[in-house]
Amino acid sequence: MPQPIELRVNGAVHRLEVEPRRRLLGVLRDELDLTGTKYGCGEGRCGSCTVLVGGEPERACLLSVEEAAGKEITTIEGLAHDGKLHPVQQAFLDAGALQCGYCTPGMVLAVAALLARRPEPARAEVVEALDGHICRCGVHPRVLEAVERAAALLRGG
Repeated sequence: MPQPIELRVNGAVHRLEVEPRRRLLGVLRDELDLTGTKYGCGEGRCGSCTVLVGGEPERACLLSVEEAAGKEITTIEGLAHDGKLHPVQQAFLDAGALQCGYCTPGMVLAVAALLARRPEPARAEVVEALDGHICRCGVHPRVLEAVERAAALLRGG
């Protein structure tokens, strides 16, 4: 049965009447029209639906709106500010770290969370942060290059 739920998404508060166990992915896409978060496997294994919840990467296909309520949620649409891409977004663009782009939003958010915690991560930390993010186009080498570029941009380089 639908209930009132308050979600904080990309800095805005949304009051919705939804089933509390409904998955966050569906609410973001269908109710809030934030379609940058992609449906992939529906099992939390591909990373396409990754969003930040309280600054940490979470699979929106597994998270209920009830679990997400009251926490700050950031989707790919909320990463850029004042019409300027986030450094991770810019680095992905500059490095050509996308082809079809379906997996890109989840990877960008995972990298943004990593670099917020670890401004100069080791390659192994990057690989670990991206574990479970599947790219069928095979741009993983360019993604690693993009992470290095993003880290430099965030350091002011």
